[in-house]
Amino acid sequence: MTLATSHGTDLFLAELAQNLGTDVVVTDRDVVASYRHDQSRFTDSTDPVAVLMPRDTGQVSSMLALAARFGVTIVPRGAGSGLSGAANASEGSVLLSLHRMNSIVEIDAGNRTVVVQPGVITADLRAAVSKVGLHYPPDPGSVDFCSIGGNIATNAGGMCCVKYGVTGDFVLALCVVMADGQVLRTGHTTVKGVAGYDLTSLFVGSEGTLGIITEATLRLVPTPRAAHTLVASFPTLESAGRAVASIVHAGLTPSMLEILDRTTIKAVDAMTRMGLGDGVEAMLLVQSDEPDARDVLGRIEQLSTEAGASDTVISDDAAEGEMLLEARRMALPALEQLGDWLLDDVCVPRTRIVELIAFIEEVAQRHSLTIGVFGHAGDGNLHPTIIYDSNDAQSSASAVAAFNHITEKALELGGTVTGEHGIGQLKKSWLGRELGSVGVQVHHAVKEALDPAGILNPLGVLPPRDSV
Repeated sequence: MTLATSHGTDLFLAELAQNLGTDVVVTDRDVVASYRHDQSRFTDSTDPVAVLMPRDTGQVSSMLALAARFGVTIVPRGAGSGLSGAANASEGSVLLSLHRMNSIVEIDAGNRTVVVQPGVITADLRAAVSKVGLHYPPDPGSVDFCSIGGNIATNAGGMCCVKYGVTGDFVLALCVVMADGQVLRTGHTTVKGVAGYDLTSLFVGSEGTLGIITEATLRLVPTPRAAHTLVASFPTLESAGRAVASIVHAGLTPSMLEILDRTTIKAVDAMTRMGLGDGVEAMLLVQSDEPDARDVLGRIEQLSTEAGASDTVISDDAAEGEMLLEARRMALPALEQLGDWLLDDVCVPRTRIVELIAFIEEVAQRHSLTIGVFGHAGDGNLHPTIIYDSNDAQSSASAVAAFNHITEKALELGGTVTGEHGIGQLKKSWLGRELGSVGVQVHHAVKEALDPAGILNPLGVLPPRDSV
């Protein structure tokens, strides 16, 4: 594998500007520097040589064909809202930003599908399809500014996954530009279709290492009923965890089941002045959009009380529900106010949540750190947020140690090292641990088959072959 020299990159950019126009090739140093990294911590990055800003699939195809010819490393990027370093520029790389490809191409209400370009903001898509009585369920915490392309590349989740699933559950077909510039179309728009390998699923979650997604056909659902909301407060984090386990055992499936610990509640309350509860150690935020929502939440209220809830409130007021939902979305921004932060993203079997939560509290005490816990309790996906001081070497080291302890514990509990944020650079070594040696070899075989020159995001996702 031979990557471009500085001279080769210069020739690549010059020919690209000549063929496609100077407006798609940005070399201004201030602009280029702003595309250096995503929102992750403890990941490597450097200023890219240039930023490419294509407007359509044809331009992306031309860019990759030239990159393959000159051996130029290409790192694709969506909105830059990622938390794992998957879109960080590597040494000598050219960053390809898809933000200009932001059109909603077609909404097919009859077949409940929508065709979009990757730069479409997730909230804008949801708003557009709602006008025709349809709904796009995936709702990452960054829904207001993350892009569909980035969501697909990381197989993003969100608060409604417990009922509706993750991004990949709604991707029917893709248009992907391969590493050599060829254009591949995968999937189907029919209700059923099993022809050939499931290449669509292969690209979902591939984090820009196998090809660049330039169009997606997504499945939609009818607009759900207005949700009813339950808020349950608990005197201990463990009692809230027991309530979650009881809800799972009872076979109940709310449309949302979120958990916030005392640290997170206090931080959100300090930012929003919502009066979420003084002295509350943990809170469950539950919604149901089923026809029998009141009955579903009544049963969950009973289970929460039996688990030790100190207070429960059920509301059918849509505005109040939205207010509480916004409070949950403010969890990370509120914790950011406490200091520097390192966000974990682990997922365990739902019946093991109590064990994970207890372990996180133990880790916080062991390292004398503040760790705020919030996440999607309904599917076992928690986001322990470690607060530290980046100017203090010992504090930073403790944060990394705590992060690793929690990630390791997730694997011990039969879980996974990432539920929705992806691997990126942050968890490459942990991916090796989870996959095992054979899994790592298969991943490398797929990468080499689709990107033999290794020009697509070479630092992303894959651990070294001999890392296990």
